[in-house]
Amino acid sequence: MNIFPVIDLEATGANILRLRKQKGLSVKELQAYFGFECPQAIYKWQWGQSLPSVDNLFALSKLFNTSIDEILVECTHHQDLLPFRVKCIGRYVKFLVKRERN
Repeated sequence: MNIFPVIDLEATGANILRLRKQKGLSVKELQAYFGFECPQAIYKWQWGQSLPSVDNLFALSKLFNTSIDEILVECTHHQDLLPFRVKCIGRYVKFLVKRERN
């Protein structure tokens, strides 16, 4: 069985938090940098609840003066991927159902 590479959300979030603190930036300053109306996206990244978009990830790498590879962390606990994949499939099914209704 081939194992598809997956990003570890929690470890990536911890990296974003660590890099932000190393730069001496507050969440509010990061919010202003991206022009977000509220800081919720920043917190979700740091808590491992979501990932930045590719554009925002690129901007973070420039702001932190590091590579995208230094921000992202690959999931190495493949036995933990089943719940993640089930969640992704569930989201996709909801998307398809919603699209069919519209």
